[in-house]
Amino acid sequence: MGTDGPKVILAGLDGSDSSWRATAYAAGLARRQGAVLAVAYIQPILAAATALAGAAVEETTQEVAEELLTALREAEVRVREVWKVDWRFLTMRGDAYGGLAKLADELRADAVVVGVSEQAGHKVIGSVAVRLVKAGRWPVTVVP
Repeated sequence: MGTDGPKVILAGLDGSDSSWRATAYAAGLARRQGAVLAVAYIQPILAAATALAGAAVEETTQEVAEELLTALREAEVRVREVWKVDWRFLTMRGDAYGGLAKLADELRADAVVVGVSEQAGHKVIGSVAVRLVKAGRWPVTVVP
């Protein structure tokens, strides 16, 4: 956004191993660049089939968000003596691509970091990472 180095790096976190690696990679980038690390968990939208169990599913996705935030805080405590990163945790409901794109635009993110998809179906219909890259609005790093 017309600056010397990134100011905000957005990392997508869903609890998968690849998303944790992506978050760690983004944290290293943020530390080295003096950027803010925004870690985002996009809570899935209910499918029509689960609409009847809506409250239970919504409560579960909120619990996942709280568990991820707790894990991030614990990780921060473990590495506090080595380095510090200015970070924030964001969560919203929506589809992963749409949520990350919206947050990247709102935050004016200079980079987006996500993990490679671990779902087999994404080889055919496209992953969140591929959709972010194809959007061409931010530099996107996909971490294996």
